[in-house]
Amino acid sequence: MKKFLSLLLVVVMSLSIVACNKTPGTTSPSPTGQGDNKEPVTIKFANYAILETGYEEFWNSVKEGFEKKYDHITIEWVTAPYGEIVNQVINMAGGGDKVDIMFAEIGWTPTLEDAGLAVPVDTILTEEFLSDFYPSILDAASIDGKVYALPMYVSPYVLYYNKDLFEKAGLDPNSPPKTYDEMLEMAEKLSKLTTEDGNKVYAFGQTTASVPISGSSLTSMVYNFGGRVLNEEGKLDVDTKEFKDAMEMLKLLDEKGYNPQNAKLKDLRNLFALGQLAMYYDQSWGFNGVSSINPDAKNFTASAAPLAGGNGTGESVIEAHTLVLMDNGEKQKEAVRLLVEYLVTPEVLNDYLADITPAYPARQSMKDIEAVVNSSVLKGAANSLDKARPTPFIPAMNDLNLELTTLAQAITVGGKDIDTAIEEFKTAANALID
Repeated sequence: MKKFLSLLLVVVMSLSIVACNKTPGTTSPSPTGQGDNKEPVTIKFANYAILETGYEEFWNSVKEGFEKKYDHITIEWVTAPYGEIVNQVINMAGGGDKVDIMFAEIGWTPTLEDAGLAVPVDTILTEEFLSDFYPSILDAASIDGKVYALPMYVSPYVLYYNKDLFEKAGLDPNSPPKTYDEMLEMAEKLSKLTTEDGNKVYAFGQTTASVPISGSSLTSMVYNFGGRVLNEEGKLDVDTKEFKDAMEMLKLLDEKGYNPQNAKLKDLRNLFALGQLAMYYDQSWGFNGVSSINPDAKNFTASAAPLAGGNGTGESVIEAHTLVLMDNGEKQKEAVRLLVEYLVTPEVLNDYLADITPAYPARQSMKDIEAVVNSSVLKGAANSLDKARPTPFIPAMNDLNLELTTLAQAITVGGKDIDTAIEEFKTAANALID
């Protein structure tokens, strides 16, 4: 895996540009396929977001707009809840019913490639279209030098915090913590607060629930401390002080009652939206989940870079929402190409990135769109990008992430000794990797 350094430098440089509120044109080739004499085709599009509040309106507008432009193509949604969609797509393919395209997390790429479903994107998309994407972003979605997922936009893990709760606790809402030590000092004051109806306020949220994305978030926390879960060769790399430091912090947060136990990201978003969580880690697009619960959350939400712990510098991992393409024959592939070229454009994505999913576009021609330049959410966490790092892809990535959550739960709700829990994690993880 190549480093994200070139991506990060480019994105950070783009953030320094001001007064760039114009929407650039795309560099993708002119679409073909319009007209009355085209053979009808249906695209099966696997998309969990159709079931999630705040996203379905956007995706249905994509369907409506695309089908209006290409009246011979119909989009058929294939959907399941977030935690089930990958297995559903794989099981459908096993029964001879393979989808054509999937809206996915970048971490799902090795699983879908290993299942024989994802195909290299350059077998469907044109070289001209792909040339507009940051090369390092494409590298991050690559396996053995081939790009198996097309990133639509990227996000670091960011620290969201509630400015109103900071003020209520006597803290400066314009000075969020930069280190875990500073966070703990603030958390002591924040944890003494209650809501107006008497509910407990949690000081700091880190997801530990048994879902793969929680494992990715835990990996990012390990990076905060300067550690790794996998080395560049995809082998386990946890016999370090930095990895143990991260686990010790997780245990401390639990012992002090700062972190809601066994919480999914959606649980943390709910607590944050209701004013019961002062700080938490999330992808930038997690704000959609917060604002869909409480539209007024925009008035008290601010973001900051990930915290630095131990000897670490606050490094984190970057997540991406991607499009995974599959091969169901030339007619389907051509329709999928037209859909991707329609979807990943400033005309379609600007309002989405501005109002629904704060994130950084993956296309170079979109770096100065209004959604990026004017985003208060992205602004607060902008300096986290130069410290973000990729994680190596292995086929068992989802299972490895689940083992990380098992480790986290063992030392929190299970009360297990950290050294013992890490040894058990190593045994389970090495069995997956080897």
